[in-house]
Amino acid sequence: MDIERRDILRLGGLAAAAAARAPPADATRSPADHTLRIGRSLVELAADTIVSTNTYNGQFPGPLLRMQEGRPVTVDIHNDTDHAELVHWHGQKIPAKVDGAAEEGTPLIPAHGSRREMFTPGPSGFRFYHTHVRAGADLDRGMYSGLVGPVYIAPRHDPGAYDQEVFLVLKEFGPTFSRGGDMAQDFLAGAEIPSLKQTGETAMRASRARGMPVGYEVGYQVFAINGRMLGHGAPLRVKAGQRLLLHVLNGSAGEIRSLALPGHRFRVLSLDGNLVPTQAEVPVLWLGTAERISAVVEMDHPGVWVLGDLSDDDRGHGMGIVVEYAGAKGPARWATPPRFLWDYTRFGTQQPAPTPDAVFDMVFAKHNAEDGGFNRWTINNVAYPHGRHAAPPMLRLTQGRRYRLRMRNASDDIHPIHLHRHSCELTRIAGKPTAGVLKDVVMLGGYQEAEVDFVADNPGPTLFHCHQQLHMDYGFMALFDYA
Repeated sequence: MDIERRDILRLGGLAAAAAARAPPADATRSPADHTLRIGRSLVELAADTIVSTNTYNGQFPGPLLRMQEGRPVTVDIHNDTDHAELVHWHGQKIPAKVDGAAEEGTPLIPAHGSRREMFTPGPSGFRFYHTHVRAGADLDRGMYSGLVGPVYIAPRHDPGAYDQEVFLVLKEFGPTFSRGGDMAQDFLAGAEIPSLKQTGETAMRASRARGMPVGYEVGYQVFAINGRMLGHGAPLRVKAGQRLLLHVLNGSAGEIRSLALPGHRFRVLSLDGNLVPTQAEVPVLWLGTAERISAVVEMDHPGVWVLGDLSDDDRGHGMGIVVEYAGAKGPARWATPPRFLWDYTRFGTQQPAPTPDAVFDMVFAKHNAEDGGFNRWTINNVAYPHGRHAAPPMLRLTQGRRYRLRMRNASDDIHPIHLHRHSCELTRIAGKPTAGVLKDVVMLGGYQEAEVDFVADNPGPTLFHCHQQLHMDYGFMALFDYA
């Protein structure tokens, strides 16, 4: 059995290596700074768990791409699959034509085709790249696949001292459909809005009374950090007294993740790659889909520990990594930390945010099982249509103005809200004012509301959507535009 497994992996590796050696379509061009090949690969999550999925450069996660803020880069992307693809440069302020969203006008990379992209990276900090195609009911496409990789854009000035820097990509594999289920909400600070809850629950009761089933959701069989299940990869080796800088990415298609290290705390330096105005220590990190956190951990509690998810079930199915101090022996230990509420405002300031030039009210709603058994999602009663790369813009903006999005969630789902090519300043979360925290993904709790501001300083079509693949694919998107 072991020989067969090694042979399978060897063949997969040879195929990936051959693809990586293939020259670009135009060999006379100057070499690119980075090259990405999209293709099918085998990923060994554990000795007895091998998955076949689409990856970048034959590996999961995709290679760490290091860039320099303000220094132009060239990236060659080769698509070795049988379907068109896109690479989205998540969190960067770049033109729409290279951002990686068809809705914004980025050209698709055809099956067995190539595309060269050139842009100037920025802002600095922890960003990432990922596919941005619609998956729909195909659990082999979109973010359900392994098409996720980290980007670190070095700042012009060193952000601080640390002894070891580690990038962690959290990801699930083996997606399957299920008939709904409530998502845990009790980790988010803030109260529900009674009127929003009444609206959402009334709509669900009416749907069920008409005989509609609960809409499809997606669950997963196994979980991994950096492509290895807990206990099946090399441990993260540290020394007592070190300052460990962790860059954590939730590369999920739709899961919310937590991360704790028994006996240690995380001092959060940045959220979504942007330095926070108030650094704060927390016992647990919570990350919605596509969120990133950079945090320092003081290695002052020697032993062998599990850095993992709070969920016993998810941790038991692989969501964790062993942290091993030098000289420590024995099995890795886990201890559940005390209950802790995640609150973005602890990283902000009490200063009032600037007054916006305009405010847009947005209500997000779920229409149970109304799209072939899938939930249909709307923004202000409008669902983004299937099969159209560019629906008419919902909002037309004026360059240079500051806009506030007042978002109200009339569903029981948590939505990781993402705005392309801009950063948003959090100004109110679940009724609590704040300022100074800049993000490109914001978790909006079930039946909660939030306000975020952004400056229209990167002209062109701009996509706004929930980063939960299932929600995005079934209507939860809108386009903003300005010249």
